[in-house]
Amino acid sequence: MVSAALSHPSPNFGERRGGARPHLIVLHYTAMADMGAALARLRDPAAEVSCHWLVGADGSVCSLVAEEMRAWHAGAGCWGGCTDVNSASIGIELDNDGVSPFPEAQMVALEGLLDGIMGRWGTGPAGVIGHQDMAPSRKADPGVRFDWRRLALGGRAVWPEGGEREDPAAFLSMAGRLGYPCEAGAEAVLAAFRARFRPGADGPADATDAGLAAELARRFPVDRTGPSA
Repeated sequence: MVSAALSHPSPNFGERRGGARPHLIVLHYTAMADMGAALARLRDPAAEVSCHWLVGADGSVCSLVAEEMRAWHAGAGCWGGCTDVNSASIGIELDNDGVSPFPEAQMVALEGLLDGIMGRWGTGPAGVIGHQDMAPSRKADPGVRFDWRRLALGGRAVWPEGGEREDPAAFLSMAGRLGYPCEAGAEAVLAAFRARFRPGADGPADATDAGLAAELARRFPVDRTGPSA
């Protein structure tokens, strides 16, 4: 449960298009020096970026945009055929420089925040994704240091249970069924998938990648409802 959330309203938001309701939650890292710098940018009208929530390394939680509104955090990308991810999602920024571990206090605060958002909007674990998942050709956050397995153990994300080895040639199509945008290209999708599910793996897609993607796609068929840009 999130307590004592701080309010730092951002002017960078609009209406969700087409009456959309959020069914996704997108996790980011700020890649900035500290939380103060991140807040300044996320509230700067000239930057034209924002998020709904910002979670500090110390566990502090800041509200920037009301969840009912469309924050500008996702940009160009796609998940499960939804191309207007901003209208379909809640955006959470994590105060992190992009290379450091995510502190325990921050993870605990994030878990409480996710519990609230998922409850309010009926979002299932498969709806919690990373920026790198929906925009693999241009984004790498929240990156290889983020503990997706921890979230999954608490029912706040998905994680493979093992999976049979599959034909590596099937990897991209299986990843697409999970939600990844195949049009981003096999190399970009593989990098994003491995950053989340197989950190440290390298080389071309192999039978393990294909098996994990197939298992996840079977267990968590993508929700292909949602607004297009």
